[in-house]
Amino acid sequence: MTYTSPPSFTTRPTLQGTFGMSASTHWLATASAQAVLERGGNAFDAAVAGAFVLHVVEPHLNGPGGDMTGVFATAEEPGRPVVLMGQGPAPAAATREHYLEEGLELVPGAGALAAAVPAAVDAWLVLLRDHGTWELGDVLAFAIGYAREGHPALGRVGATIAAVADLFTEHWPTSAALWMPEGRPPREGEVIRNEAYARVLGSLVAAAADGVTRAERIDAARLEWRTGLVAQAAAKFVRTPHRHSSGLDHAGVLTVEDFAGFEAEYEEATTLEFRGHTIAKTGPWGQGPALLQTLAILDGFDDERLDPSTAIGAHTILEAQKLAIADREAYYGDADVPLDYLLSQEYAAERRALIGDEASLEFRPGRVPGFEPFTPPLRVDYTPPAAGGSRFAGVGEPTVSRSGETRGDTCHIDVVDSQGNMVSATPSGGWLQSSPTIPELGFCLGSRLQMTWLEDGAPSTLQPGKRPRTTLTPTLILKDGQPVVALGSPGGDQQDQWQLLYILRTIVGGYTPQQAIDAPSLHTTSIPGSFWPRTWEPGGAVVEDRLGEDVIADLERRGHVITRAGDWALGRLSCVTRDSETGVLSAAANPRGAQGYAAGR
Repeated sequence: MTYTSPPSFTTRPTLQGTFGMSASTHWLATASAQAVLERGGNAFDAAVAGAFVLHVVEPHLNGPGGDMTGVFATAEEPGRPVVLMGQGPAPAAATREHYLEEGLELVPGAGALAAAVPAAVDAWLVLLRDHGTWELGDVLAFAIGYAREGHPALGRVGATIAAVADLFTEHWPTSAALWMPEGRPPREGEVIRNEAYARVLGSLVAAAADGVTRAERIDAARLEWRTGLVAQAAAKFVRTPHRHSSGLDHAGVLTVEDFAGFEAEYEEATTLEFRGHTIAKTGPWGQGPALLQTLAILDGFDDERLDPSTAIGAHTILEAQKLAIADREAYYGDADVPLDYLLSQEYAAERRALIGDEASLEFRPGRVPGFEPFTPPLRVDYTPPAAGGSRFAGVGEPTVSRSGETRGDTCHIDVVDSQGNMVSATPSGGWLQSSPTIPELGFCLGSRLQMTWLEDGAPSTLQPGKRPRTTLTPTLILKDGQPVVALGSPGGDQQDQWQLLYILRTIVGGYTPQQAIDAPSLHTTSIPGSFWPRTWEPGGAVVEDRLGEDVIADLERRGHVITRAGDWALGRLSCVTRDSETGVLSAAANPRGAQGYAAGR
């Protein structure tokens, strides 16, 4: 058996050029990033401009009150992948004891108790300060324009607002005022504005007028964000109890001091060598190393077992993912994580031996010397008694529900320039259904703390000052010490699962970027979910029907509990690439949902 040949048809071309490439989950962000490159900015200027546009045009998928992670390499140090850490910690008063006293078994999926310290804006400004070249006002002009002058609403924005319209009108009146000003959700193509957020961005630009150097000016804007209007308005607003996804009313605990105490930073990337390539991810405070564990397990199989388009390949990939993600649950967090052991060849071989011919229906973390694996509550279904009809209110990032229905998402952006600067970033959280809109700001807080446990003793137990184990997981791929691919996807627990298929199809199968993005996708749901209500489906797998009747039937015979999601439903990938020998750049984006776009020349 040989690897499945790449398809001759793609939904769009893989773009190629030598000047610069941008790709993201919304065409306006892509166009804004590319416009920066055209006007002389570098990849970091472009990525920051595009990211702030994403806050405006995809408000149901991310916002300034949320978080982001990025991984990048510079032209000056191309062989050193660096993580941009924009994941805020739990506030000082976010103790598990307080949440238990509030009558909670889980951190809610919506409402201010789910909010980590907002971190995305500071992270983007740090990246701009240290590696960009433009002044802040020029970078933010795109987002300010779309917020103040308006932009055509996506159909999914209106659909998301419609799904939580009763919550808005009955419990979150400030959200209804912003997103339903005429008493209804916006129609697709209707021009919507967010003047409050435009004013917030304008205040950052005004603060940046102070300072002698460019770095001082950007730092002045950062200080304004952390201590000025945003911090003060948010901290005051959350003191009023409001409805959470628990079905109960709670007050938030975020303070001005929490805002002021957070600063984004850089970290060394976690890496693994796979088939002559270096795959770079975040540390284990994110889920990124689970992708590396999966690759380490798969690396011991023949190529035919690494083909997602065949039954044996799909089965092997699903089983490897379940093993790696079980370790994510058992060991990952903002804690002491035995990552060297988990990524070792010896441990990968031990895990590989567990993959048989049948689908496992068990939760199977490995054993690490000196560590006790945490077993999360393995809920198949969960409805808190007080939740009533608001059970899913505010749930955002899980892209595909158990039924295969698209329910939420997040964002992604990739940029590469002719000098070889390359960045992959996944902004998320703070989506409009996360918690009530703060009127003075035009946005709400995020809900990343729902990824922590209220059970004691887990590496990801809720603890003040600790980061939640985020699902945000961009990828940078290097070859011969040069960055060659920036890649990522929205999708919660599916982000790395879908990126894995791209990596296998391009590195092992020889697919082009667009061929790999277009190819049929699948993922496992046989894992404890990272998002409220944190259930799992033993043996569950969601597949695109294009995988084929024979392959799907074979997976079912092996014991996988299959959910069909339709032909074009899974994956929101985008990427940019660079050939280090020729300097040729390329880009590709996801056709699913008719929203992602790549541009370049």
